[in-house]
Amino acid sequence: MRFDELMTDRAVLAELGARLERHRVERNLTQDQMADLAGLGRATLQRLERGESVQMTSMVKLLRALDLLGGLDAAVPARVELPIAQLEREQRHRARRRATGRRVDAPALQDSEQPWTWGDEESRA
Repeated sequence: MRFDELMTDRAVLAELGARLERHRVERNLTQDQMADLAGLGRATLQRLERGESVQMTSMVKLLRALDLLGGLDAAVPARVELPIAQLEREQRHRARRRATGRRVDAPALQDSEQPWTWGDEESRA
């Protein structure tokens, strides 16, 4: 089962608990062994696996003990790029380019430098 927006909180917790239990069982650990490894009480681990609410620190301890803590980066990314923010940034970029008449990432000319030309501009005059 995949997590989605239509799931109730209870359903999310139940699925999460079932997944955590599967990870424990795949490692051939008893609840007592897993609780000791995570630094939790056995009753707390049982509540987690049943999909009941527990303290966030208990979840973090269990994920760390199962070597799954890195998965939180995918679940809760450090930064979320919203499409509207990206569009606004692109619009500002285009506006700066139109205002300066040059690419935004192109270096500005020094006073002593002349813009590059093809070299045949004088013959056309």
